[in-house]
Amino acid sequence: MIYADVIVDISHEKLDRSFQYIVPEELEDQVRPGMVAAIPFGNGNHERKGYIIGLSGEPKFDLRKMKKILRLCNDEETIESRLIALAAWMRDYYGSTMIQALKTVLPVQNKVKAREKRYICLEIEREETEKLLGQLESGRCKARARLLRALLENQRLDYTTAARELGISQGVLKPLLEQGIIRLEYDEVYRMPVDGSSISFQEEQPLSPIQQKAIEEIRKEWESPSPRPVLLHGVTGSGKTQVYMKLIEQVIAEGKQAIVLIPEIALTYQTVRRFYGRFGDKVSVLNSRLSQGERYDQFKRAKKGEIQVMVGPRSALFTPFSRLGLIVIDEEHEQTYKSENSPRYHARETAIQRAKMEGARVLLGSATPSLEAYSRAASGEYFLVKMDARYGEGTLPEVSIVDLREELKAGNRSVLSRQLRDAIDRRLKNKEQTMLFLNRRGYAGFVSCRSCGHVMKCPHCDVSMSEHNNGKLLCHYCGYEQPKAEQCPVCGSPYIGGFKAGTQQIEQVLTKTFGGVRVLRMDYDTTRNKGSYEKILAAFAAHEADILVGTQMIVKGHDFPDVTLVGVIAADLSLNESDYRCGERTFQLLTQAVGRSGRGRKKGEAIIQTYHPEHYSIQAAAAQDYEAFYQEEMGYRVLMDYPPAAHMLGILASGEDERQLEQGMQYIARFVRRVYPGESLHIIGPAFASVGKINDIYKKVLYLKHTDAGVLTAIKDKTEKYIEINSGFRKLYIQFDFS
Repeated sequence: MIYADVIVDISHEKLDRSFQYIVPEELEDQVRPGMVAAIPFGNGNHERKGYIIGLSGEPKFDLRKMKKILRLCNDEETIESRLIALAAWMRDYYGSTMIQALKTVLPVQNKVKAREKRYICLEIEREETEKLLGQLESGRCKARARLLRALLENQRLDYTTAARELGISQGVLKPLLEQGIIRLEYDEVYRMPVDGSSISFQEEQPLSPIQQKAIEEIRKEWESPSPRPVLLHGVTGSGKTQVYMKLIEQVIAEGKQAIVLIPEIALTYQTVRRFYGRFGDKVSVLNSRLSQGERYDQFKRAKKGEIQVMVGPRSALFTPFSRLGLIVIDEEHEQTYKSENSPRYHARETAIQRAKMEGARVLLGSATPSLEAYSRAASGEYFLVKMDARYGEGTLPEVSIVDLREELKAGNRSVLSRQLRDAIDRRLKNKEQTMLFLNRRGYAGFVSCRSCGHVMKCPHCDVSMSEHNNGKLLCHYCGYEQPKAEQCPVCGSPYIGGFKAGTQQIEQVLTKTFGGVRVLRMDYDTTRNKGSYEKILAAFAAHEADILVGTQMIVKGHDFPDVTLVGVIAADLSLNESDYRCGERTFQLLTQAVGRSGRGRKKGEAIIQTYHPEHYSIQAAAAQDYEAFYQEEMGYRVLMDYPPAAHMLGILASGEDERQLEQGMQYIARFVRRVYPGESLHIIGPAFASVGKINDIYKKVLYLKHTDAGVLTAIKDKTEKYIEINSGFRKLYIQFDFS
């Protein structure tokens, strides 16, 4: 016998409650999560519609008290039912509760009151109105007379305008409404996140031969019986966005809709302007800076089919489009596509699953694809399309690498190398613009030597160890620790410690070095308020500043034709993070940063400052050589059994009691070894997370590595049940995270 968990009321306040029903034998072969079912509900057994969110072979209640599903409403599949089915997949694949998954795919949790615009309309004939007007003017009803005279000229008046210009009050309107002389009409007015009136229409630019070839290859793949996700690998400035828009045009012409995912709110400014300029009000946008009312209205417009293209970060993936035809993931390598909350889903895999469910296509784009995506393209799981030249006459910038060890030997202790300082000076004289990139906001946890560049690394995990306040260095993978070094173990230099440099410090150095320079700063501190991204980027585009200083948000996807110099202040900040992906992220950040220079007609230059000029990720980024980086990095991943060479499952736990947390994680580690004793499973930890304590909550992590993803999924399922039936885990919050 099969039992179905059903949500009876899809209004979002009641998502936390589901009810279990018996599935009649004749429906067992048809039932699946996401379907609409007719059910008896309440004491009176009134027939209601509900959404099936899960199926089970075991009853949760006394069978004598359980009711049967009346029938399946196969003809009533809604966008909610499809999203609920996607939530069921996310729960099973990533490990979470169904409620957590539902709140992810149905993110607007409270119904917001619609914003309305009121109008006053004339209900009676013109002759009758003129007769009544004469009576009112001869009496003392001047306000009513003014209203009727205005209605004779225009039979529909804006309520607010009438109140302001004609002096109309509710007392004036009430008798006219009661006598049926006038009526009030209400039009819903959407809260719009973008003022489209300020964006001029953009004519379609001619496609380059490389772009046209890419589009033809993608369309050919889409026409195949089983189209694969497409990975568009195009160098910076090759015109990937134009390709996206051309393919979206095709999707809209087919009567379908498209979702365009972008990794940062900061990218919304230029991306949305480009899409609005091409598609007009068929486009809308979602991001975390919108008010609840704005978000509610955009989801409502999408559900009603009033827009065809939704642009936004990860959460836009769950836009309630009923005719979804295409999901584009721009800059697919970005780590912001991975959720940090349960379910810890990745937008890439989840987009592919939604596309499978709805018969849509998926297009991934990047100048620096993630190793996961590129390895799948290499194996044929994804279809690979390349664009290896910039659009038009554009050429890639000249790149120089500056060895900061040599700067220190020469007595230069500034954050600006001599070469970068001279290059900035030339741009200021030529009225050209510069972008300076610091790839972390402030203090970096790794410890390195300023004289020789040596970084303190874990001897077991090949990642940098983090400096902690207790004077120790700690590995956040296996828990290995050692005392903080007072001098470099390689060269003996006393100049060893954490790197401290922030955007404010760089701004101060620029102001002091270059008199009268105009500097804009773009980091967490300057972008807290709504609209701050747009203001900073618009000001820089309008040449209100000579130099833009910022963190990672300034180097992703922006296109400023007068930027001819990009300076990377310290490449080592990302290179020495305590993460096995640090080499990959460094290559991606540097390549993206270098790609911001010389995007117009003027030749570009980029300068990378580093203590490790010989590192393969820095050398490959300077040469803009993705293939060389991929081959080198994959060699290390194979050697260390890191993804995508192997699969990795993180079990993350947090709790108020440190001792109970450690005991719970040790129990889980022993349980995993018991259910899968084979040597092919590598267990690392448990160890403290990269931030081991936040607001008196301790955090620990256990890593499992195996070449077969199915093995890790089976372990995850068994561990979930083990945690569920053991009361000792109830004070711990546990998440599963697949890499």
